Amino acid sequence: MADEETQPAATHNSPRTWLLTAALSPLAVRLIRQLLSHGDYVVACLPPQEIDHEQRGAEFRELISECKSNRKGREGWKDRIRGIRCDGNMSSCISAISEAVAVFGRIDILLCCRSETIVATVEELSTNPHTQSLVRQQFESNFFSQVNFIKATLPQFRKQHTGHVIALTSTCGHLGTPGLSMFSAATWGFEGYCDSLAYEVAPFNIKVTIVQPNMEIQTLTGRLTFAPQIPAYVGAYASAPNVRDMLSNVLNSNAETAVPEPLEDIGATPSTPGSMSLEPEPGRGEIFDRYPRLQPSVMDALVNETVHALTAIGGLENPPSRHIVGVEAALAVKDKLRTVTEEMEDFVDSSLAVDILESELTEEAKKGKKLRDKSPETRVSDPAS
Repeated sequence: MADEETQPAATHNSPRTWLLTAALSPLAVRLIRQLLSHGDYVVACLPPQEIDHEQRGAEFRELISECKSNRKGREGWKDRIRGIRCDGNMSSCISAISEAVAVFGRIDILLCCRSETIVATVEELSTNPHTQSLVRQQFESNFFSQVNFIKATLPQFRKQHTGHVIALTSTCGHLGTPGLSMFSAATWGFEGYCDSLAYEVAPFNIKVTIVQPNMEIQTLTGRLTFAPQIPAYVGAYASAPNVRDMLSNVLNSNAETAVPEPLEDIGATPSTPGSMSLEPEPGRGEIFDRYPRLQPSVMDALVNETVHALTAIGGLENPPSRHIVGVEAALAVKDKLRTVTEEMEDFVDSSLAVDILESELTEEAKKGKKLRDKSPETRVSDPAS
């Protein structure tokens, strides 16, 4: 067993020990390959329900075969990777951390990367007990399991007086998305947890970074679960892309992942004008799930930016607290923040009206609004002039 008390802390350019909370996604497999070629050590946690899924575990099994091969450039790979079955409950997380430290002596980077996506509107998740249980499923996978890993790892990080928690989320942590209400809620919740955690663990030299790629990075590399659709929401988003339709189109591009055909209109429902029923409108069809299967070249193009960002940030002495991956994601977040700022300034008088005492900050806020109202970009020309 390596002695973590005497082993020097890893630097960004020296071998680092990573623990991935879910290592079977196409993104995780590509990341592991990059880490091993860099000389890093990898603890790959394998959710049992995924490793036993033939398609889901295929790429990881190929990677393990590659590690055991005599191919040039793969020397020593099999000695620097450890797979551990872990379902994300607290006891299994503690066991995984203990085994990781026993094998490699320390953990430098905890990458929280498990993600599943429940595709449904808020109403579609309330039609029956089965759809209601999907809400819990979403939070178990994307929130509670990741929190358990963090709680299990913190004692080791404090003992080392160093460590880096990376939370791989998505732009849904900034942008609400129709049809992904619970996915967005779990993402916002986990990011809020990590923001608070960063302040709590800073005295122990533990860093926390939230990495936000585009929504597609997580949704197209993890399990997609669809709740039955309520007829009222079919075609309801004429002015914006429909997430359910977009994801269905991707799945339908491969015959092995094609989604079930939508059921015929079931006629009158509790939402029809003449109905007095207060019961939730029934959905059409059954709950089903799929793992997207994209062409390898398409998957490479989809995740390469995120893989590069993770390898570049992991283990930095002063990493960013939040990193947006890619131009499209950065622009989307900037637009959202601009909208929030503009709305806040538009209603600053209402916000300040609740203040009991005048203060310098109050005057500063009023002055900022006046300057914005007078700026050429916001001034409206007088029609009479």
